[in-house]
Amino acid sequence: MKTSIALTILCLVLAVVPASAQNWTYDNGPISGSQGAFDIVNGFVVSDTFNLSSGQTVNSFSFGAWNEGSDPMISLQWSLTSAENGGTVYGSGTALSGGGSGGTLVSQFLSENSFGYDIDLITVTGLNVNFATGGTYWLSLQNAQSKLADYFFWDENNGIGCGGGGCPSSASDSGIGTIPSESFTIGGTGAGTTPEPGSIMLFGSGILGLAGVVRRKLM
Repeated sequence: MKTSIALTILCLVLAVVPASAQNWTYDNGPISGSQGAFDIVNGFVVSDTFNLSSGQTVNSFSFGAWNEGSDPMISLQWSLTSAENGGTVYGSGTALSGGGSGGTLVSQFLSENSFGYDIDLITVTGLNVNFATGGTYWLSLQNAQSKLADYFFWDENNGIGCGGGGCPSSASDSGIGTIPSESFTIGGTGAGTTPEPGSIMLFGSGILGLAGVVRRKLM
């Protein structure tokens, strides 16, 4: 009996470790799922700032996405730059669900919001982008795709619940201009350990807001 209980406790501990072991160098707050979202298809680019306290290597990022259909995201174009969707390009690529030189994309369904959109946690790993010094940089996302060509939108959270210096981020949409900041995290070396599920744990409270609208820019 004691052995059975010990094994159960061990399994629970091991189940928690992967979630709490992710190092985030920047956290712009949890997924809202209700305040609004911005188009990252149709050629539109959404960009947000993030701060690094010192030089380090960025190896991952995650963000909240609204999915108009039920088909998961399989590819996404990203860039890490010194200016808003421009300037010095420290790294860029296309992340794929099967992995590739632009990183490995994993889409995790969280829930359906009050507007009928699937809310997904998108995580991109396998990056190797070096920043020699700390400072303010930009993450830009565009050309998200699924097999069924669904629409995807980057979740807006206004930086509520963000942690660390420099948040909430400054943000822009290539079709609108200045916009409220989005939900995302940046992972890399030399970071403190922050539980990854923070985005998911507070997700439910965002859904209860029942206020917001997808800002879709169609030509």
